[in-house]
Amino acid sequence: MSGHDFRNIYNLSDEQLEDLDRAEEMLESQHLNSAEILLLEMLEKEPKCIPVLNNLGVLYGKYFLEYEKAINYYNQVLELEPSNEWARNERRRYERYTTY
Repeated sequence: MSGHDFRNIYNLSDEQLEDLDRAEEMLESQHLNSAEILLLEMLEKEPKCIPVLNNLGVLYGKYFLEYEKAINYYNQVLELEPSNEWARNERRRYERYTTY
């Protein structure tokens, strides 16, 4: 069992939780390419994993400034979870920078 204190609403495995923690640590320490590789590997295994899609949105929007890619990942989140206000707000923020 992982040491997470929050409710695991997406029923992620311990391995997924650990990988997400590693990816977030990589983002914080600016190991962006490593974070991208890990997140894309995770997405390949589970294409509908909302936390991974959200993290990819953050990576491409905040760190790589690739707003259209970020918007694409947030759109995928919203297709799976239309009530996800966080993804909607992030998408809206990046849409301001594009002619998407």
